[in-house]
Amino acid sequence: MVYNAPSPSPLTSLSRAALSQPAACFRHDLVRSRQLVCAAWLAALVDGARVPEAPRPGWRLLEVGCDGAGDYMQAHVPGALRLDTNAIEGPPLWNKVADDTLLGVLWALGIRHDTTVILYGRNNLAAARAAHLLLYAGVTDVRLLDGGFAAWQAAGLRIETGPPPPCLPVADFGAPFPGRPDYLIGLPQARALLASADGALVSIRSEAEFLGKVSGYHYIAARGDIPGARWGRAGADGDVNSMSAYHDEAGRMKPAADIAAFWGPAGVVPGQRNAFYCGTGWRASLAFFYAWLMDWPDICVYDGGWLEWSRAVACEAA
Repeated sequence: MVYNAPSPSPLTSLSRAALSQPAACFRHDLVRSRQLVCAAWLAALVDGARVPEAPRPGWRLLEVGCDGAGDYMQAHVPGALRLDTNAIEGPPLWNKVADDTLLGVLWALGIRHDTTVILYGRNNLAAARAAHLLLYAGVTDVRLLDGGFAAWQAAGLRIETGPPPPCLPVADFGAPFPGRPDYLIGLPQARALLASADGALVSIRSEAEFLGKVSGYHYIAARGDIPGARWGRAGADGDVNSMSAYHDEAGRMKPAADIAAFWGPAGVVPGQRNAFYCGTGWRASLAFFYAWLMDWPDICVYDGGWLEWSRAVACEAA
């Protein structure tokens, strides 16, 4: 993919207009509104301007993706470091890496528990996957660029080419690790939650996947879904990178009320423990992050998702 870089100029008129109206950059329908940032706000921060809800010094900006180093080299947000999801999840189930490995990744990126981390992706599901694991780790200020790199490009903001800037690692996390282990569950906890009266497994998969018409993945043979799971929706059938039920045409988060409006009738409500899952974790992480933005009190991601569940059922039946 070839990117035509705009000249490195000050903020565009679109960015200036947005920055003159903080309400345009921070959503009043979200309790954690500052954790979902717009491209104009990020551009001003990168350019050294004063911004509302400014992070403390030492903040980190990460472009997150799976492979794709060449795309990053051709164009990225100025000052962004790069995080490959292969460093934080791995085969055979594409679950989170071991805690000590995850901690080492954060140290290498200069991230402590009190570091503000701003994330974006060309596929923003990758950034959401990292956001969830940062919250699991105990990072207290995690922010996501609404609309991802596409929103940055659409605003005509300047880009940078070449390798990532130097990054000074840290030697300690500064707090117990992981700080929020309750944000992630495995197969035993998923089964227990399914059997409980005050919890739900929430399938963040397309309708065709949920109904068993397709598996959704070339590496998952089994079709169907977890019996008793509630359908939390995702996006277009046949596209595991689509979260169109949650996004407007520009790829930005829909109003929280719109999301709650289709979650509620499906039995996905804030007064219970909700464990989001998909095939292997990316779509579930975005649903989790949006529920976290809404300040839902008891949420987590079932890391293994349909890949782990279907393999476990197949082994038990053999």
